[in-house]
Amino acid sequence: MTMEFTYREFFSAAVEKYSNAPLICIPAHEDRGYLEGGLTLSYQDMFDQVSALTQQLAMAGFGHGHRIAALLGNRPEMMVLKLACGQLGISWVPVNPDYRPAEIAYVLEDSSCALVIVADEMIALVRSGLEISKHQPRCVTLAELAHKKLQAPTRPPLLKRQITAETEASLIYTSGTTGRPKGCILSQGYEIEMGQWYANLGGLIHFSARHTRVYCPLPLFHVNAAILLFFAVMTTGSCQIIPERFSARRWWQEIVETKATAAHYLGVIIPALMNRDKDNWEDQHSIEWAVGAGVEPTLHEAFEARFEFPLIEVWGMTEMCRVLADCHEPRSIHKRAIGRPQFGLDVKVVDEQGREVPRGEPGELTVRHSEQVPRKGAFSGYLNLPEETETAWRTGWFHTGDTVVMDDSDLICFMDRKKNIIRRSGENIAAAEVEACLQEHEDVERVAVIAVPDEMRDEEVLACIQLRAGANKVSEETLFKWAFERLTYYKAPGWITFLEEVPVTGTQKIQKHTMFKPEEDPLAHACDFRALKKR
Repeated sequence: MTMEFTYREFFSAAVEKYSNAPLICIPAHEDRGYLEGGLTLSYQDMFDQVSALTQQLAMAGFGHGHRIAALLGNRPEMMVLKLACGQLGISWVPVNPDYRPAEIAYVLEDSSCALVIVADEMIALVRSGLEISKHQPRCVTLAELAHKKLQAPTRPPLLKRQITAETEASLIYTSGTTGRPKGCILSQGYEIEMGQWYANLGGLIHFSARHTRVYCPLPLFHVNAAILLFFAVMTTGSCQIIPERFSARRWWQEIVETKATAAHYLGVIIPALMNRDKDNWEDQHSIEWAVGAGVEPTLHEAFEARFEFPLIEVWGMTEMCRVLADCHEPRSIHKRAIGRPQFGLDVKVVDEQGREVPRGEPGELTVRHSEQVPRKGAFSGYLNLPEETETAWRTGWFHTGDTVVMDDSDLICFMDRKKNIIRRSGENIAAAEVEACLQEHEDVERVAVIAVPDEMRDEEVLACIQLRAGANKVSEETLFKWAFERLTYYKAPGWITFLEEVPVTGTQKIQKHTMFKPEEDPLAHACDFRALKKR
């Protein structure tokens, strides 16, 4: 059973119980630019740093009701700041450091954050965002923060407001289908319960105090690494290992050097590791299990045979991260299985009208806690979008947009994404956001963005473009550069193809399903820009 805690209560209890145990480990990396020799912080070390930052923020006038945006990459300061914010009832707003200035400006405006804390090498990006933002929060670098250079906020915090489990802990921006990312409001109680749920799934997933060390190369601006795993680790007295990002070349070396016993992955990681020649580090690992999503069934068994630990497929999303997991034997590794419903996580597979489909037939995955309290253990809503929140919860179930099949044994297998979302290397890309960017170009009459399979990255972005009359001189390269300069690098089209017409209905809705004939290859005449999609 889980209990409703605030950050202060939960973190204090963990520190008291596991004081000298390691909580965070940063692998050594001579070319990283920070903490080249690595770092280990115990629970007590973390408590001391959190307490100091909490006091500094409070003395400067930041408190309950404020939001603080963070562009700190995968530095340990991200998690110190997260916990310090929670002590004061401040909401932590992690920002993707690969964002372009316009995307930074949008997050600053939408969140109305009171402060931006940024790594020194990212300050130019933030300043570019501030130049075009209608909202002007305070901004401080890590170096300035270390020298106590922190100005007071432009508005005071909420006074005499008690911090509870329902207090906003984080604002996580996730891709939606309307073009702009949506801010998901996550409460302190939800985040803690998320970690407790994960830590107690059982089966092949086993956390053990002072033993389990989870290597997770996923970004700290995502719910996976920064919340789901972080709070599971603190629930169990375990340690989280945080590299800067995934590197196939460094994966086994860092796992061995940090004594990792478990790992997190995304689908792109699996073929990258399988494609590498065997090295001296590979046989020295001590990984007992790994958790992730998106491994191809054709690689699942082969990977486990080669590296000798199970890949446990899970399902979760920022809005509802009481994860499903295929973690109990016998697993179904050849069919994209993601587990079965459990007490506290009801599942129903429905059709377009919200009616439950027969077992074995595909439909949309809908989830809830229970009939009595459907929204317990879920996000609090979309910031500034109450209608979209209610639409997502229509009929008392949260509509995930994912297509699945549930069999007679209640096993759920993932099939596809119903939403207009492209899944590239673990990143969700809203087709509408890419479309809106390209549509702004003066030579584009109409654009439709779709997902195409990619052997390395699961899916890639294909932009199908109808040019304006007389705009025959514009090139695919010109439009790629236009998008690449305005969108985070991974959102830019990996492929661009010109069509004589992007078909629409009588009400001018684009008909993506009629752009190509069933036997036609959408990439037959497309230009490949995948090699240019780099940070």
